Amino acid sequence: MSDAPTTGSPEPEPIRIPDEDLDDLASTLARTIAEVRQHGVLLDRLGAEPDLSTALGDDEPEAGSAEAEADGPASVFILAMGGAEYAAELAALGNWVTHVLLPTYGREIGSTRPWCSRWYEHQEAVARLHGLWLAWQQLTDTEAGLTGPSTWHRDHLDHTLLQLRAPDGPFGACTTSPARPNHRVLASPDQLGLAA
Repeated sequence: MSDAPTTGSPEPEPIRIPDEDLDDLASTLARTIAEVRQHGVLLDRLGAEPDLSTALGDDEPEAGSAEAEADGPASVFILAMGGAEYAAELAALGNWVTHVLLPTYGREIGSTRPWCSRWYEHQEAVARLHGLWLAWQQLTDTEAGLTGPSTWHRDHLDHTLLQLRAPDGPFGACTTSPARPNHRVLASPDQLGLAA
């Protein structure tokens, strides 16, 4: 006699999946993982948005703000934002730059590829990185199709990094050697008195 108690129900048969269906399952799983990552980025972005009335220091919304919200945002581009909205968008962008962009595409710093750890103080860098991030959100979404990420690399990432990390780009006066961190925002033409 067996020492193990019987429960009266037999042990279920293991599930067997034909080999030809495994590729479909792997593809579906990869799409699901990509979608979950995208949702995580969106949740991080939403979690970084402060309450506007608290940030502005008043308890009542500004006159006309309900009308502005009803019409939708004037622009999704960060340079069109101000105050708390800009700060929240910059914080969300910073999360993406820190946790996605730099660990994957950061590459080594050198005289031909400068970088600035205080990139958020360079307005051109903020604008370019924000545009890159907006494109990433759209082109890594499942609705972008299977070629979305490749399109993002080709049409957005490569060009943006070439501009940002060029020796004469916005970080041209910043760190060119990891052993000697440096930060300096270059003057714009209007600051030099060259604007028309």
